[in-house]
Amino acid sequence: MEPQQIREGYLVKKGTVLNSWKAVWVVLSDDGVEFYKKKTDHSPKGMIPLKGATLISPCQDFGKRTMVFKITTEKKQDHFFQASHVEEREFWVKDIKRAITCIQGGKKFARKSTRRSIRLPETVNLTELYTLMKDQDDGVRELKLEQDNRVFNHCFTGATVVEWLISKGKARNRPEALMLATGLLNEGFLQPAGDMSKGAESAEQTAFLDHTNALYYFADSGFFCEGYSSDEDVLLKEEFRGNIIKQGCLLKQGHRRKNWKVRKFILRDDPAYMHYYDPTKGDDPLGSIHLRGSVVTAVEYVPDAKKYDIDGNLFEIITSDETHYFLQAATAEERKEWIKAVQAVSKGGK
Repeated sequence: MEPQQIREGYLVKKGTVLNSWKAVWVVLSDDGVEFYKKKTDHSPKGMIPLKGATLISPCQDFGKRTMVFKITTEKKQDHFFQASHVEEREFWVKDIKRAITCIQGGKKFARKSTRRSIRLPETVNLTELYTLMKDQDDGVRELKLEQDNRVFNHCFTGATVVEWLISKGKARNRPEALMLATGLLNEGFLQPAGDMSKGAESAEQTAFLDHTNALYYFADSGFFCEGYSSDEDVLLKEEFRGNIIKQGCLLKQGHRRKNWKVRKFILRDDPAYMHYYDPTKGDDPLGSIHLRGSVVTAVEYVPDAKKYDIDGNLFEIITSDETHYFLQAATAEERKEWIKAVQAVSKGGK
């Protein structure tokens, strides 16, 4: 029987020999994970057998790198993958786990917990809880909070999270709510924002603080901070104010050299911007596309694309100042989704 393909897409992978992280095209079938240098390559760079493998997510071996999960093969070889956002990581992890379980012949796959000192009830679904928390009307309200001469946008306090969990009947008391919140923090759904919450990390585990001065934000939110005095200040401007509408990896054609590279894109509304990043590196954008009044269309042909073996699922964004961006989605469906999302944002918003 031919192995069946379950999921494919771009992920960032740590080199097995060198410590460099590179964007690769990953294909999950029911018996293994193959990764390719380019989506169009016929032979994979590597294959990870899933028989007897274990999966750990989140994997916090790399400090600043969030969204990492680890597959350890039966022969005890570790492979590290990094997704571009929470939802994407959850999709991959769920499917890989299911594949491993199926190979084991229906035995329940016991997840090795990275939460050393907290044990969440088996029935808790953190992804579901996170979705409820983010609900516009009924979830935890994202506020503009001031602290130490800094303004934190799209933020909330630790105490607010704890109170929300209790009021919604997700936890019976504060210790239980604290355990759930710590789970959300360790899984990367919540992120610490101010000095107080960032200082609560120990080597073993990140502690969630039930405090009105401990600030947190949703991993997928439009969080940004103004008035940073520290050196690690990121370019924080108007353009980051909008809510995140869509995010993920696309191939982008370079403007000067016409080569194609995998970039992580984040689309925000009001103001309408699309920022793109090197998926293997940190949070500083390589550039931004101002979408107000832009035109986006599917295209069949891009000059020079064939030379780089780039074909199909192409689309183009032309900004109001006539700058052309050529992008390639992984599938026809994905291209349709991106075009629809960019169109909606470019018409609305300030």
